[in-house]
Amino acid sequence: MQLRSLASFLLLAGVAFAVPAQEKRVHHHADLSDHAHSDGDGFQYDHEAFLGKEEAKTFDQLTPEESKDRLAKIVGRIDTDKDGYVSHRELHYWIKHRQRRYIEENVNKHWKEYDLNNDNKISWQEYKNTTYGFYIGEEFDDVEDKASYKAMLTRDERRFKMADRDADGVATREEFTAFLHPEEFDHMRGVVVEETVGDIDKNGDGKIDINEYIGDMFTPENGEREPEWVVTERKQFTDFRDINKNGYLDLDEVAEWVLPREVDHADNEAKHLIHATDTDRDDKITKAEILANWNMFVGSQATNYGEDLTKRHDEL
Repeated sequence: MQLRSLASFLLLAGVAFAVPAQEKRVHHHADLSDHAHSDGDGFQYDHEAFLGKEEAKTFDQLTPEESKDRLAKIVGRIDTDKDGYVSHRELHYWIKHRQRRYIEENVNKHWKEYDLNNDNKISWQEYKNTTYGFYIGEEFDDVEDKASYKAMLTRDERRFKMADRDADGVATREEFTAFLHPEEFDHMRGVVVEETVGDIDKNGDGKIDINEYIGDMFTPENGEREPEWVVTERKQFTDFRDINKNGYLDLDEVAEWVLPREVDHADNEAKHLIHATDTDRDDKITKAEILANWNMFVGSQATNYGEDLTKRHDEL
């Protein structure tokens, strides 16, 4: 049986690639768009931010009339309080929702694998048995690095308990999402930091010195000289990572490094869209104002499209 620890795999996969490995530990939120935000060159950024990257591709194939029709239906969903206006709060929430869709799809992809009794929840026992069941029964005797597998089990259990906010031993879809993608949830920041320190802190003193920091990404062989990027990382450690200049990274400093407090691009995009379409300057937009600027929100190439592009109509 092959070990299938998704949480451990996702974390370890992020640090197992080529140099500079250290940057692989930094957790960034998903980008709103692959395009630069320059309305002078078109509205591609706005389309992907508003619709999501995949849905924007579908809209590019629709005629203007079809784009407007679908946009009108979307506006009804964004206006959650049904007052006839889209506020900044509502638009911000919608854009964040689209931004998180890739995470939701990842969770959905693996949900049935772990929800063994089909009760729409995943218990720790279900996850543990699916992931480690065979090995636990043998006390990991059939694997070479027994200590690593036991450490992975301990790590997964700690993360699962942190995600399980009501401590009932089972994860709802939201809790399981926090388990798989802890960087997306404020209450999971601590466990991400603990896991990072646990990976790098070789002497077990609960903090990271410069040798551990460098050793995590570069081990010289046969007198090999440090490449320039490693020299740069040493300087990063002393000049920026070690904020209090005591020669170590403590938990707070590790948090600043691996979980940077980024600009809320969804908030900025919501403000931008409202500013660009709010003709009466009341800080909210109506369906009429949005449809008058439909090309900014959804766009269209007015091309002849295939029937398959209509299949996701009800998913928006």
